[in-house]
Amino acid sequence: MKKIFILVALVLGFSASDVLAQQQSPVRFGIKAGLNLANWQGESVKSANNILDFTDGAVSQQMREGFHAGVFVTIPIAPGFEIEPGLQYSQKGTRLTGTLPFELTDFLNVRGTLTNKAEYLDLPILAKVYVGDGFHIFAGPQVSYLLSNKMRARAGALGVNLINTEWDMKSGMREIDFALSGGVGYRFNSGFNLSAGYDFGLSPVDNAATFKTYNSVIKASVGFAF
Repeated sequence: MKKIFILVALVLGFSASDVLAQQQSPVRFGIKAGLNLANWQGESVKSANNILDFTDGAVSQQMREGFHAGVFVTIPIAPGFEIEPGLQYSQKGTRLTGTLPFELTDFLNVRGTLTNKAEYLDLPILAKVYVGDGFHIFAGPQVSYLLSNKMRARAGALGVNLINTEWDMKSGMREIDFALSGGVGYRFNSGFNLSAGYDFGLSPVDNAATFKTYNSVIKASVGFAF
């Protein structure tokens, strides 16, 4: 967590210097929250059918549904251009779903899911360019700290849970994750805003980078700037 606090301090210092240089421009603080559709991209996903032999190749990858919530600071730099650092909690990961291939269980249609539940603290620093009355595009780097990483295995048939277990897998996972974030949004005169974005992971999720697998997140957000 020390690294995150240092990064936050640097961002706040950068923000303060901009405020002093441009006191005539209002700095706005805000809150935002929304939905995540998270996934993994990379070699581990491509080889999932070979790794999970119990599904006999009948594995499908699905996005993990989650949410994000946090705060941000909007700093005007020039007409139509702003810098927006933020700090938010964000749920990421992925999900694999398959049907157990054993003949004895065919009539039960036993289905299982393996879900990676990764929880991050994101620090995006976005550049926002307004191309119309309230409409804007944004992009910038993002640094994330891994708060927790768990795996959940579930299997059931006929409405009955046969397996439902969860275990910690933070050990061996990369604590600091780097990504590029971008998207589009619209801010109303009231301060209410809507946005849709995408986080493209640049760092492998595991420390050893064995699988060359990266976070990928689609976001839809609502927020309010005071």
